[in-house]
Amino acid sequence: MGELASATIAAGGAITGIIPDHLRQREVAHPDLTELVVVDSMHARKRIMAERADAFCVLPGGLGSLDEVVEIITWKQLGLHEKPIVLLDHAGFWQPFLDLLAHQAALGFVDGAHRELFDVAADIDGVFAAIERHPEPVEMLQGTRL
Repeated sequence: MGELASATIAAGGAITGIIPDHLRQREVAHPDLTELVVVDSMHARKRIMAERADAFCVLPGGLGSLDEVVEIITWKQLGLHEKPIVLLDHAGFWQPFLDLLAHQAALGFVDGAHRELFDVAADIDGVFAAIERHPEPVEMLQGTRL
């Protein structure tokens, strides 16, 4: 995330970081962020990120990325948002996840239609194309507690 933030800043872009206080105490926040929002929990972090985002692009990552992608797909399944979600499948990174969803669908645990809740793109051009194909994002549903 730090390299992506640095590249965005170098290109003149704005970056907002959202970090729980307990992680800010353990990790160094990027020094050049446009905005740093410190929250009290991971739940608050994900809620604020979801509220502020127009779309979600999930890069290859670890357990935190897996947690966040499953949660944001689930929120879409539950009708809490209608924003585009795109997995950047660099070098086939997300294929095991897609295989797991297909396995769950084959066993009847996941509706096969849930695969339509998100797109998969092999490269950044594919990510932008997937977002552009998506209907205009709507706000998170009012009155919901995420």
